[in-house]
Amino acid sequence: QVQLVESGGGLVQAGGSLRLSCAASGSIFSINAMGWYRQAPGKERELVATISSGGRTYYADSAKDRFTISRDNAKNTLYLQMNSLKLEDTAMYYCVDLGTQPPLYWGQGTQVTVSS
Repeated sequence: QVQLVESGGGLVQAGGSLRLSCAASGSIFSINAMGWYRQAPGKERELVATISSGGRTYYADSAKDRFTISRDNAKNTLYLQMNSLKLEDTAMYYCVDLGTQPPLYWGQGTQVTVSS
């Protein structure tokens, strides 16, 4: 059974930084692409960033130049470094295993709240 557990969310002022982590178990983490999605209240879930098994990355326009996705295959952990946070980054952030389409495995989410 694949389990994804996010951590690192919280309350931060606009312009601040947070680092999200996602610990994976029960999957072949090192060979699967992984990603981060987010969902704000009243909005659809949206893709934030992805990273392939080889480290190739993709960012949504909203995340480019501010967020960095990375992975540590030895620790089965996915990261999202978020800098220069904006009010509109407030959302629940989800870690997702992209080894299947559509993705089958999602974390429970970690809340990020950006205040003015």
